[in-house]
Amino acid sequence: MADTQQVDPKAERKVARLAKQITSFSKAHGGAEGQVAYLGERGARIVLVGEDGNWGDLVAPSCEIAEKAVEKSGITAHESFDGEFAAKVRTGRYEWTRMAGIQVGGPKNN
Repeated sequence: MADTQQVDPKAERKVARLAKQITSFSKAHGGAEGQVAYLGERGARIVLVGEDGNWGDLVAPSCEIAEKAVEKSGITAHESFDGEFAAKVRTGRYEWTRMAGIQVGGPKNN
């Protein structure tokens, strides 16, 4: 019996492109784990955390595309960004400076 499910070529290309970026990040950081977060009309955010603690993110046009890309890349996917997964993130000077600036009224423009 033939598969009657419609395949959107544009969506499939986006899935492949995102999966390639996820795989590249994973290889560069000794492996990676990820989490897909719904962004509303904007789509979904794929948060990636490397085994070395470095992190990054990608935005997909929908949760379905993001989830397919994560699955295709073969990384471990988490339901939420908390606990042991969040503890793996290594923040640097930039992040601490930004967080401190937000607490004291933002960066100075002088």
